[in-house]
Amino acid sequence: QALAGLSPLDLPTDRPRPALASHEGGIVRFEVDAGIAQALKALARRERATTFMVLLAAFQVLLHRYTGQEDIAVGVPIAGRSRPDLEPLIGFFVNTLVLRSRLTGEARSLTFRQLLDRVRQTALDAYANQDVPFEMLVEELHPERNLSHTPFFQVMFALQNTPSAPARLPGLTLSQVQTHSGTATFDMTLVIGETPDGLAGAIEYDTDLFDAA
Repeated sequence: QALAGLSPLDLPTDRPRPALASHEGGIVRFEVDAGIAQALKALARRERATTFMVLLAAFQVLLHRYTGQEDIAVGVPIAGRSRPDLEPLIGFFVNTLVLRSRLTGEARSLTFRQLLDRVRQTALDAYANQDVPFEMLVEELHPERNLSHTPFFQVMFALQNTPSAPARLPGLTLSQVQTHSGTATFDMTLVIGETPDGLAGAIEYDTDLFDAA
């Protein structure tokens, strides 16, 4: 029911969408300073939400601005470790949730706080059903399939905020190097990570559709 009647997100592109997606991609990186990051967290606390929910709501507003669509669905990864006995296991348990927001109210005007409340409730409902595999949703709901884009959502959002310590090995000095695979699974993926200096973001995009600019 939550996904009934969902239409694809029609982003304005630099080139026509090819009939068959090649999944070639590029990446653009950016930073958000600590002051704005702290303000986002403060807003989340006031509204009984999380930083993830605030950022997702803002991203959906941005997608609404560029598409003109009022029904916005975004895919999000979830760790899939809801049971304590799964936490120490090595393996890939990640599932994909589809979080859908309608950016209209009864009077066709919606404040950001009202949207954030909707996003919060939608996320909590999705978390309660996070064990349903995304592949099963596709099989059961039979969305219209198209080789040029993925079913249910064409844009993904992820927040990386799990604390991590630098890797240490005897006799070696290790440093992290940013790389990119040159691919894009979706039209666009926004990944944001928390850093000591604020937020670091990256937009992975389909180069069949978009120029880096």
